[in-house]
Amino acid sequence: MSFSVHPLIGGGGICSRESPRKEHTFVVGSCRLERGRVAQQMAIALVAVFFAYSWEALGSELSGRGQRLPKIRVSGNRFVTADGRPIVLWGVNYFRPGTGWAPQVWKQFDPKRTADDFRLLRSYGVNCVRVFLTFGSFFREPDRLEEEGLRKFDEFLDLAEAHGIYVHPTGPDHWEGLPPWTRRDRFADEEMLAAQEQFWRLFAARYRGRSVIFAYDLLNEPTVGWDSPAMRTGWNRWLVQKYQSPEQMAAAWGLPAEKIPWGQVPPPAAKGNDPVQALIDYQDFREEVATEWVRRQASVIKEADPEALVTVGLIQWSVPVVLPGLRQYSGFRPDRIAPWVDFQEIHFYPLARGFFDYTQPEDWKLNLAYLQACVNECAAVGQPVVIAEFGWYGGGRLTFGNHPAASEEDQARWCTLAVMTTWGLACGWLNWGVFDHPEARDVSQLTGLFRVDGTPKVWAEQFRILAAKLNADLIPRAKVPPLRLDWERARVDPQIGRNFLQDYLGEFTPPPDFLTSTSVREHATPLSDREEPVPASGRKN
Repeated sequence: MSFSVHPLIGGGGICSRESPRKEHTFVVGSCRLERGRVAQQMAIALVAVFFAYSWEALGSELSGRGQRLPKIRVSGNRFVTADGRPIVLWGVNYFRPGTGWAPQVWKQFDPKRTADDFRLLRSYGVNCVRVFLTFGSFFREPDRLEEEGLRKFDEFLDLAEAHGIYVHPTGPDHWEGLPPWTRRDRFADEEMLAAQEQFWRLFAARYRGRSVIFAYDLLNEPTVGWDSPAMRTGWNRWLVQKYQSPEQMAAAWGLPAEKIPWGQVPPPAAKGNDPVQALIDYQDFREEVATEWVRRQASVIKEADPEALVTVGLIQWSVPVVLPGLRQYSGFRPDRIAPWVDFQEIHFYPLARGFFDYTQPEDWKLNLAYLQACVNECAAVGQPVVIAEFGWYGGGRLTFGNHPAASEEDQARWCTLAVMTTWGLACGWLNWGVFDHPEARDVSQLTGLFRVDGTPKVWAEQFRILAAKLNADLIPRAKVPPLRLDWERARVDPQIGRNFLQDYLGEFTPPPDFLTSTSVREHATPLSDREEPVPASGRKN
């Protein structure tokens, strides 16, 4: 993001839950525990118990023997361990409440609390945590790594490995402050490009062979900027290379040659009055900038550690199905970056028709169709796909905007359906956050698996059962419409993507429990009837 209960599962939905606070029933769709299915339910429950025990046992064994986790590799469109066993990446983005916003993960690193968190996460089926590296703790100068940050990361890796959890670090970001030298165009400025290459050259060399590192994410949600001095220089160089002369460019753009400021052509305004070919050219150029940025960093990582896996954590606007505007298209196109990454990684939040608040039944289906369409476009390149950020709020009221309170059951249902909708396309899911985070100024306030006090939310218990079902391959593969986005047109006309989404929606088959359900609110216990959740008294400034 740019910023105790045991449900029984059958037929793909949550059938019931027993709360330690008060007993009540939670039903999704028409799912019922019927006499003929009791054995199936008991079997699934036993799988879940066995799964949780096995993960715990592995973590204890690794800790006791000082062994390392097996290396994860890519095999076709899935992940396997070094000995060839398939593995589903199932985990969270790691940051703790009480560390500010943005979270000061490394400046406030607490080994004991981290070990406690990993022990808790392991018991809920987690096998991977994604964590943000920062300039402030790791790369304050463009030619060297910070020893204090590395020492903390070393300890983080050791704690994770001792509990049987893989680590998925991102490239250095702004969470703990930006040194003055970084305040330039990260994607087009040559000095910034060289500095980022140096970061990965040093970092990947230091951790060469550490199999607890699942993969390197070059950067969280990168977007090639629309305009900067470096972008203008590169843009005009690109135009000269493509068109050779102002006359040829003028003919392609449908303009008089005298209207072309050859060598000083500004980026399109993107306000609806640009020549279509100008927009096509500029999005082509932005994609080239993005691809070259990926190529250079991935190459130095592979030179330092040939066995390392590399990806990029794409924002959902990277797939132009629902674009807020042309400038929001990131430029990171899955098929263009595929030669340089080992798998695709996408983030998704339900924003198909603005802020999703659970109250409109039609928005559930629309957002699920939007999610599947985005993931399907990533999967089409033939590489594994990880949804490295997903989730939504539940368990109270957000402190910003005028959004209605949402129950924990709302959150659990959305997240469950998100996984079911993409199972068979994706082979990894990482929830946004471990705990609810009151200090946040976005939905992170209430997206955790656990409440601020560490007690499990409904989603945490469903998450644990899903872990067992995914690894036992007990969830039906999602049905995917045979439709593909007209990418060339969608990145220059947002309406193309929205039209595609409507077509996709018409052929989209939701997960089974959704078909007969109108609103989760029919089945969830109202907040007023439950013990009050931990308040989300976050700062808004």
